[in-house]
Amino acid sequence: MKQRAIRQLVVVDYFTALLAWLLFWAYRYDMLGKAHFFRSWEMLRVKDYFSAFIIIPFGWLFLYFLSGTYFDLYRKSRLNEVNRTLISCIIGSTVVSLAVFANDANDYSYFIKMTGRYLLIHTACTLFARLFILSRVKAQLEKGVVGFNTLVIGGNQQAINLYKQIKESPRTLGNIFSGFIYSNKEASNGMSKYLPQLGHLSELEDIIDRHQIEEVIVAVDSSEHHLLENILTRLSYRPVVVKVQPDLYDIISGSVKTSNVYDAVLIHIYPELMPDWQRVCKRVIDIVASAFAIILISPVYLFAAIKVKLSSPGPIIYKQERIGLFGRPFYILKFRSMYVNAEANGPALSSKEDPRITPWGRFMRKWRIDELPQFVNILKGEMSLVGPRPERRHFIEILSQTHPHYKYIHKVKPGLTSWGMVQYGYAENVDEMVARMKYDLLYIENCSLALDVKIILYTFIVLFQGRGK
Repeated sequence: MKQRAIRQLVVVDYFTALLAWLLFWAYRYDMLGKAHFFRSWEMLRVKDYFSAFIIIPFGWLFLYFLSGTYFDLYRKSRLNEVNRTLISCIIGSTVVSLAVFANDANDYSYFIKMTGRYLLIHTACTLFARLFILSRVKAQLEKGVVGFNTLVIGGNQQAINLYKQIKESPRTLGNIFSGFIYSNKEASNGMSKYLPQLGHLSELEDIIDRHQIEEVIVAVDSSEHHLLENILTRLSYRPVVVKVQPDLYDIISGSVKTSNVYDAVLIHIYPELMPDWQRVCKRVIDIVASAFAIILISPVYLFAAIKVKLSSPGPIIYKQERIGLFGRPFYILKFRSMYVNAEANGPALSSKEDPRITPWGRFMRKWRIDELPQFVNILKGEMSLVGPRPERRHFIEILSQTHPHYKYIHKVKPGLTSWGMVQYGYAENVDEMVARMKYDLLYIENCSLALDVKIILYTFIVLFQGRGK
């Protein structure tokens, strides 16, 4: 149902872009004196049909995609979507004007007037259609046709009151309560009268997967902050929206943001840390930059592959399992820089004078040539250009014993480079991994396209200085 609504919006956006362009085409030809408004379409040539039915509509769809329009439709605010639509229409109309009819006349005022008319026609058509779709989506939420499978963690009176407040709210939030689990060793306080108990806290991840949970509401006592931290850490391994009941300090510190007087006062923690448009642009940049890099430095790939093959017996590409987004394992690709069976005695971090590294491998590590095959991981969507460096499960389990919040770094895709790599570099032991971890956590709290650009620029400085090892 949710995917169908997105497909409907894409189709509607296509036809509104087509309709707006055909209406403007007629208006434009009428203004230029080439044809009467209702007879202008008779002058459409093959290339005009191609522009009207392919280039213009799909160009708009691509712009809407970049703006983050086609994500999580049932959580969108209509007011925010109006704002997003207006910005997209201004940008798109300006681009179309410059590309299509900038040379219609020598009069600059003509260009301004035509751009304004096209913007008005396109925006009116798009807003009308989108508000219709979004109103239907809202109606489906209110009728309970569509909603979000919700799990409550907590069985105390606080959890019961929160459940009642959400269910009795005049504003439908779309929660379909699947059940609850006790947050600790609470006695039965009455929550079972309202919701079925789905299991125990120790089964949290399995319960989320089994019941296809999309939202988790955490209602624990303010004195149980250690328990809350443990729950949030575990939830970082699942793509769910987390809502936490705040205490007075959270409200005073500004952690609670809400604009609806009917909503329960909750801290919202979303699985996606970037705004939709930044997330889409980041992925597009990842794909374009990786494809460009693979083509541009293909001679380096060939030279490095030959040198690896000649340096020592063994495969050219080394694959190793790492942990990525939401704790999902994947195989990272590298040019082999060590002798075969270098970890026969178990996992170990590399060091400056590591005897396991081949002479050519040492050179590659210095200039980070061994990391170049990871552009393939980026194209596959397993990694990004910027993000915390992926680690092996062995070291994650060691770190998590003393620093459980280390798992927070899996809320984003691992990266080819990172804030930690720029500021700290490679880690030779677990203590250095902990020291580097704080930079990765800082990245997660501040991630943005602007920060990604800064990290990439500083990475080039590190590369030119040969600070790898």
